[in-house]
Amino acid sequence: FDIRNYNEAEAFLKKYNPNILIHTAAYTMVDNCEIYKEKAFSVNVEGTYNLVKIAKNIGAKFIYISTDFVFNGKKQTPYKEDDIPDPLSYYGYTKLLGEYICLENLPKDSVIVRTSWLFGINGHNFVKAILNQAKVKKELKVVNDQYGSPTYTYDLAKAIAEIIKYNVSGVFHITNSGYTNWYEYSKKILELKGIKDVKITPIDSKQLNRPAKRPSYSVLSNGKFLRLTGKKLRNWQLALEDYLSNLK
Repeated sequence: FDIRNYNEAEAFLKKYNPNILIHTAAYTMVDNCEIYKEKAFSVNVEGTYNLVKIAKNIGAKFIYISTDFVFNGKKQTPYKEDDIPDPLSYYGYTKLLGEYICLENLPKDSVIVRTSWLFGINGHNFVKAILNQAKVKKELKVVNDQYGSPTYTYDLAKAIAEIIKYNVSGVFHITNSGYTNWYEYSKKILELKGIKDVKITPIDSKQLNRPAKRPSYSVLSNGKFLRLTGKKLRNWQLALEDYLSNLK
């Protein structure tokens, strides 16, 4: 169903009447969000408002997937949940508005999960993009001035299932452990796939001249999740290795 259509969303959710609603729908093409602002707002803000309103009406716990892009990247130590957001992009701004909608309307029944640099079996992601480019190019130019934590959707899903066991609300940061930059990340991808005939050249973000500005450092601290559950997500490199072994 289309989350932008309140009646459609309500009819679906009232039919199944869930006690937990995990909101994973979003318009996530960061550069396109700068160009198609109305679409980004309608999905990420209005769509989220619709779901929050319905969750409130049916008494469902609401879990909202948010992003490291709510931060400006000026901090050089991992961001904690209570650090002040300051998004650089319209995408980050719309996702932050979604967070505020949750906190204002469901203060005791919503969990905001900020995560980063997702890769998984389904959909598009950086890993697939690098592997596809490596098939047709002998040199790839990748930025080396943006740092974050690649996160496997499988590990994130398990962590969300874990957090559901606790009757908590508020903001949590959940990513795989460790961090890297896109350049080192792409080198690791090719190394794990045994691709040796493709050169990767580091460049800085300004050379790409993209519509949306990205935070240069958006590593998230997982301390709060660890304190609650006693669990730590595995290192991103191990998660990547596991993912690539499952990728056809």
